[in-house]
Amino acid sequence: MAGQIPMTRNGVERLKEELHQLKSQDRPNIIQAIAEARAQGDLSENAEYESAKERQGFIEGRIAEIEAKLSNVQIIDPSVLNADGKCVFGATIELEDLDEEKSFTYQIVGEDEADIKANKISISSPLARALIGKEDGDVVEVETPGGQKTYEITNVSYI
Repeated sequence: MAGQIPMTRNGVERLKEELHQLKSQDRPNIIQAIAEARAQGDLSENAEYESAKERQGFIEGRIAEIEAKLSNVQIIDPSVLNADGKCVFGATIELEDLDEEKSFTYQIVGEDEADIKANKISISSPLARALIGKEDGDVVEVETPGGQKTYEITNVSYI
């Protein structure tokens, strides 16, 4: 992985928690499952063994992926940025959909943190790219899968 990976403090904490879970619980459990499957004898026709080995590969791959990300992470704390009301990484932005007259609130986060159900959008999403650098009162147009959308920024905060 080349370059820094931007992430909020909360995103880094969630990755660290997942890494801890993988190393302290998932890895020992899968090692135990492999040992139990081996004890059953013939490994060539042992579905439990194959399944456990596959799961072990996934766990080890995920551990390596998280460790690589954490080694390249750049924590960005929006509360200490001097952003002067502009939409920046980590900012929480309230939007008014001018087409449907609905309001939304999103936080712009790193790709690994994005979760639309939690109102966190990836910095690389079309909406986030359209918002970056804009400020309260600006109107942005975004091409979405459903067509062109027009939003007005009604508030920018750095929580």
